[in-house]
Parts: sequence; structure tokens; C-alpha cells
Amino acid sequence: MNKTPPSDPNDPISGLLIDAATRAEQYLESLSSRRVGPDGAALEQLDRFDEAFPEHGESAASTLALLDEAGSPNTMASPGGRYFGFVNGGTLPASLAAHTLASAWDQNSALSVMSPVASKLQQVASTWILEALSFPSEGGAFFVGSATVANLCGVVAARDHLLAEAGYDVAARGLIGAPKINVLAGSSVHSTSAKALSIAGLGRACVHSVPVDEEGRMRADLLSEVAQATGKPEAPTMVLAQAGEVNSGAFDPFDEIANWAEQRNAWVHVDGAFGLWAAASESKRHLVAGLDRANSWATDGHKWLNVPYDSGVILVRDPSTLRRSMAVSAAYLVDEGAILEPMHHTPQSSQRARGIDAWAALRSLGRTGLQELVDRTCAHARRFAEALTSAGFEVLNDVVLNQVLVRFGTDEQTARVIATLQEDGTCWCGPTVWRGQGAMRISVSSWATTNEDVERSVAAMISAAGVAGAAGGEASGAHETSARSTNADDADV
Repeated sequence: MNKTPPSDPNDPISGLLIDAATRAEQYLESLSSRRVGPDGAALEQLDRFDEAFPEHGESAASTLALLDEAGSPNTMASPGGRYFGFVNGGTLPASLAAHTLASAWDQNSALSVMSPVASKLQQVASTWILEALSFPSEGGAFFVGSATVANLCGVVAARDHLLAEAGYDVAARGLIGAPKINVLAGSSVHSTSAKALSIAGLGRACVHSVPVDEEGRMRADLLSEVAQATGKPEAPTMVLAQAGEVNSGAFDPFDEIANWAEQRNAWVHVDGAFGLWAAASESKRHLVAGLDRANSWATDGHKWLNVPYDSGVILVRDPSTLRRSMAVSAAYLVDEGAILEPMHHTPQSSQRARGIDAWAALRSLGRTGLQELVDRTCAHARRFAEALTSAGFEVLNDVVLNQVLVRFGTDEQTARVIATLQEDGTCWCGPTVWRGQGAMRISVSSWATTNEDVERSVAAMISAAGVAGAAGGEASGAHETSARSTNADDADV
């Protein structure tokens, strides 16, 4: 039976939701004119949250007001168009609206019986993602918390499949006494892959590093040599490849890797936290040649697909390989069998309906809109590289995607420029280390970034370089300290 939504503005729930929507709208409208990072005055407002635990509780309205008044000024303006510090996409309007409604629905999407609408939309979104990336239609895409969790799922599926092929049931017997698995990865593999290997019980030190070229691409011609050096080249083998090196944006040579792996029945898992979406663009598709030949892939929806946090996706060629590792059984759990239930293919039991966010984003973009989003942000990255090179600064990478690495002289000078830029607030970029040199990393992945945003940011970068250069060595220590020096190699970003 349909129920008319309450229209009384004094209704506690409707009034609160209207207030929240108004505050959210005002926040989003402020993004084009506000600083990207909070200033000192804003940071002082965080002390307002240091309250004693209330004895009787405060009203929902006053709680929301405090959250907005002290919280909104202390956000990073990553939903706007001038945040380039990490590969953070803003949230597309359709996805934000769908996310808001879905939050009100408050659905558990673990099983289709728990939420028919969540189940249906996750099935549709899964199919659309496979189509957008030109992946095998018989595969599966399942929503998890991040690319880190998706990488973990891929590693666990690979581990269990390889050991099953060797006649060992790891789910029943555990890893003690299990056959050895060789793990081969490029030396620039993202740190979250090592984390996944650790959680999966294989260990961070199990990786046998394959040398990479100057852009961070795996030297596939050296796979046999590295495998031989393990001492057991005939052991079950997992190859961890990358679609989009976290600094340079480069892609491993997937066809060569797949050719080598197929001869040895090795499992290929691809970490494509952001780079996987290059497959959705005709102009970038050459970068991912052979990508579809892997066994599993990981990506983040909250990066280039521009859906709300948190949203990772694990894709597998054969969904049964995930089910072997993730399925649960209990008398009260309904298993439809024909439906690829999230509970039986991901680590979580209870889980939010992340597929709704992805469905809304994909439906609002369509195939051409998704391609245009990838192409436009890559064009912005090229503009950054061209403008900064013309200004006399050194771009360290071949800008094939959405990542730009720029250096402003020495490591110390580069750190001062980054600190000055962050203090200025026009845009936000962070530091990294590339081939032993300090650099500033510019990551462009937001639908909200405009040509004007890029030009304003370029001007701010050039100005910061001038200011930092004038500051000299006496102030360099303070500047370096103020730069938020999260190394991109150590984050799931």
C-alpha cells in the first residue's frame, strides 16, 4: 500500500531531512569558491566535538547543526573540481541522489531475499560493468568496500583455486602444510597487494619481484627468469599485474603476461583500482590490450566511476572461484542458487547496497558518458603536464592516463612548493617518491573538474613555485613539515 510522504514541515523526520538536504546543497554550492583544504580557523572548530558523552542525549536537529557548522569547514573539498591529491573522484549527482534514497531504505544486500531491489540493481550494475569494460559476459562483478578488499578477494580466490588444482583443500585444512605458491609481481606493485597477501596468509615477503621499466611496467620478458629463481618454478603460480601504476598511470603488458601464465596454468590477478576504467574508452583501450585474459580484477567505484565512498568491485572470470572461498551456510540462510548472492561471493555477510550507487552512475552516464568522463579527465592531465613543462618544470612520467608527476628542482624545493600550494588552498596535491626522487603527484579523476579548474590550479602551482623559491632555505624546514606527506605508495589511493 502506497503511503503519501509527510508534508508537514514540522514533522520531526521530514524537517530533519529537509534541513540535511539544505545544508548538503549549500555545502556543494560552496565548493567552487572555498578553499580545498581547511585553514587554521576552521581546524580550531574541531574542538567543538570534544564534549563529554551526553547523559540524556541531544536533539537530532542540534546534532546535525553541529556536524555542519564544525564539520563542513573541515572537510577536504574532494567533491569539487580542484582536488588532485589522490585518485578521488567526486560523486556524480545521480549517484549521490540514489545513495541518499538508498540510505533511507537502509537495505542489507547480502541476499536477494533481504532486499529484492538491491539484488536486482546489483545484478544490473554487475552486467553493465562487465559490458563497459568488454569483459567476459559469463564473469561476475561483486561490490566490496575498496580495491584493497577487492584485491584480497582476488588473491584468496587465486590461492584456493591453485591449491585445489594441486589437490589441496585449503578451506578445510588451512595453510599449514599447504604446497608452496609462487607469487610474481612487478617491483612497483601497490602496497595494498602486499597487504592482501598478508591477510590471505601468504605473507608480504612471499612476492618475487619482477623488474619494471622506467614507467613502472612489469618486464614480462623476465617472468621466466624470476620464476626460475624461486627454486620451484613448477609450483602453483599467481601473477599480480597492474592497470594504472599508482604514480605514473602506466599499464603492465597484459598480453605478454597472459601468454606466459597460460602456458603454466598460472592465475593472473589485475589491480586496476582506477586504471581498469581505461577499458571503457576507445582512445585508451590500446593500453589494456590483453587485460580481459586475466582471471580476476579489482577496481574502485569511488575513484573513476565517481560514486560515494566506499565502493570497491571484485571481478572474476568464473564466479564459482569466489564462491568456493566465500560461501557460508546456515539453516536460516536462503540460497537461491541461480542468483550470484553477494554473501556467498564476498567477505561480508551484512553489507550495504553499494550496487545502487554504481547503477545510478552508469545509468546517468551511459556508455558514451563513461567514455567521455575518462577521456576528459585524461585531457586535463595532459594539460597540466603541458602547462607545467612550458613553465620550466620537470614532468617525470609519460602522461598516458590521468596521472602527472612533476618536480620543482630538488627534493627540498619540491616539498616547499607542495606545502605552499596546500597552504594557498586553491587546489590540493600531495607528495610522492618516483624512482628515488621527490615529486608532486597530480591525479585527475573527478567529473566535476573543468577547464577553468585546471587553469586556476596551474596558475596556483606556478605561483607556489615562485613563493617557495623566494622563501629560501631558512623556511624550508617549516614548509616541509606542513606538507601533508602521505606517500601515495602507502595508501589505497
